[in-house]
Amino acid sequence: MSQADNAGTVTSGEAAGQALAAEGGEAGSGPAVAAGPLAGEGLAGEGRTAGDSVVDDLDEDDLGDEDADDLAEASGEATAEDDGAAAPELTMADLEQESEIAADYVEGLLDVADLDGDIDMDVEGDRALVSVVGATLQELIGPRGEVLEALQELTRLAVHRQTGARTRIMLDVGGYRANRRVELTELGRDAADEVKSSGVPRRLDAMTPFERKIVHDAVAAAGLRSESEGEEPNRRVVVFPAG
Repeated sequence: MSQADNAGTVTSGEAAGQALAAEGGEAGSGPAVAAGPLAGEGLAGEGRTAGDSVVDDLDEDDLGDEDADDLAEASGEATAEDDGAAAPELTMADLEQESEIAADYVEGLLDVADLDGDIDMDVEGDRALVSVVGATLQELIGPRGEVLEALQELTRLAVHRQTGARTRIMLDVGGYRANRRVELTELGRDAADEVKSSGVPRRLDAMTPFERKIVHDAVAAAGLRSESEGEEPNRRVVVFPAG
């Protein structure tokens, strides 16, 4: 499924950042633009900080075991396993509704920032997916995907306002997440092969929780163990030899 094209040209990074700072209004009603150029300022309007967005943005099943422990501690929330409650199962209609709300919200941000892009909606398993395609939108990705992470958090907040339920909707821009997943899976495999040969643990560069999750999965698939160490934003994956 695809939303209508958004007319306009790519503006400066500051203008795009101002659009991401949107904090008011329901999804699809046209977001207000905050004064500052950083997406994190929009989160502050919700009583959150940029650091909070990284914690709230991911669920336990998005992370490796080590990162999931960090998430539970940082968020102060008990998992479904801890309190015996199971997360409600979403129907296809629920996921499609989430996609539509998110698509309207992101389209509003693109209009405010005067950026081109089509909105594609899809459902993968138990997660709704919304992608901005058809344009080079580096302003919406940012260094190491930081702006994309903040934009995804804002989109999840918009969906939550309308549905009243927590959402795991995933947002991608220009195929960044899909391409990054391929790169990081290869990195995890290569690191595992190196550790198998050398018998020496390998510490990788700092990554976001989303990126660490992919590397953890690749290392586990290779039959080795990995953990995360350090503090955000310098938290990194360490790959250990078998045994």
